[in-house]
Amino acid sequence: MKKTVHSLAILITTISLLASCVPTRKYKASEAALAAARNDSASLAAKVAEQQSTIGQLQQQIGDLNKKVNDLSNQAGMLSSDVAGKNSQLAAQQKRLEQLQALMNQQKKAIQEIRQKMSDALVGFNSNELTVAIKNGKVYVSLQENLLFPSGSAVVNPKGKVALGKLAAVLNSNPEITVDIEGHTDSIPIHGRYQDNWDLSTARANSIVRILTQEYQVDPTRVIASGHSSYDPVQSNDTKEGRQQNRRTEIILSPKLDELYQLLSSSPGSDNR
Repeated sequence: MKKTVHSLAILITTISLLASCVPTRKYKASEAALAAARNDSASLAAKVAEQQSTIGQLQQQIGDLNKKVNDLSNQAGMLSSDVAGKNSQLAAQQKRLEQLQALMNQQKKAIQEIRQKMSDALVGFNSNELTVAIKNGKVYVSLQENLLFPSGSAVVNPKGKVALGKLAAVLNSNPEITVDIEGHTDSIPIHGRYQDNWDLSTARANSIVRILTQEYQVDPTRVIASGHSSYDPVQSNDTKEGRQQNRRTEIILSPKLDELYQLLSSSPGSDNR
């Protein structure tokens, strides 16, 4: 009987010990799971923080890029406005160039017409007495001394007056023509009534001005007279033939250039003082 009781006590003790061991293992397992969960949570929190930091950086980059886009858009707008302004200036300059070319063509045509009218009016004179030519965009009527003046004189002879009368008729029918009269001599010093070749060349130009304006009623406001002495020769003064050609009076004709000058003065960058 005692043996049975002892066996029963041992069985009860064993069962009690086994019963107490099961909750301990579960507890430790729970603690391990909790610790793992905490670690996972911390790791996840770290990842979330990292992702939030990355998102912040990306948002900053997006902001910077948006600012650059706005800046570029503003620059593009300014460039577009500048291009439009340049195109407008270019169009205006192109228009002025076209106007200028049209005026130059008009002036060239007018010069050709003046030359033809003078050639027709003076057709009865020989080439050793006068010539009509275009030079430097103007018409040059060159009258030799033997047609206009006795040697060393500024008094126009009758045949010279006939030539000047025909020239004046063209001038009076074409009031848009301006007239420059230049007296020229050779290099041989003058003796007698005139002090020097300057004096003679100027006196000859003035004599022609008086005949044109007083006898043939050419408008004096259109006429300019000057003397060049021997300092603008057309040939060498070393030969008799050259000196003969240098003793001349040139009547230089050109159409009025008021419209052309006005266009030039209105161009950008011109000096309008």
